[in-house]
Amino acid sequence: MVDNHTEIPETLLIERLQSHSQEAFSTLYDNYAPTLLGIIFNIVKDREEAENLLQDSFVKIWRGIRQYDSSKGRLFTWLLTICRNTALDYLRKCGKLPTIEIQNAENDVYTNSVTESISDTGLKNEVGKLEPAYREVISPIYFFGYTQQETSAILKLPLGTVKTRTRTALQLLRKQCNPN
Repeated sequence: MVDNHTEIPETLLIERLQSHSQEAFSTLYDNYAPTLLGIIFNIVKDREEAENLLQDSFVKIWRGIRQYDSSKGRLFTWLLTICRNTALDYLRKCGKLPTIEIQNAENDVYTNSVTESISDTGLKNEVGKLEPAYREVISPIYFFGYTQQETSAILKLPLGTVKTRTRTALQLLRKQCNPN
């Protein structure tokens, strides 16, 4: 049996993917599918549906790889975003998107099972370092798939405040994750 788990530099992999190399796509799948499947499963809570959504995500990745821009973020982040959005779109379509309560000391979102399962990516730890005002805005948007407008209504904050805090939180996370 041939081992397809090949280590090649990310820039070369991206270049080959953007040329629609099937070998590069196989390498991408072999290297990232298990992690992405776990993330999708943690969102939808259904193994069979998670596998279907993973396949849908990889079709989107294949079709959209030419739009990937390394100056905007790492390849894994781009892949994760596609998979996460695919899973959240599925939940919205099925009416299964979970509701959340406004965060307070008794129901801190970081004790929620959804965010606990995402801790493997390290994102939970990074979000946990943010000030509470930024955490309360970024958590519904990122972990639960709410729009800024929905988050504004849930938290009873002006939409402009939600947008500003979201932007600031993302900038802070970017600095935390890429200190250079």
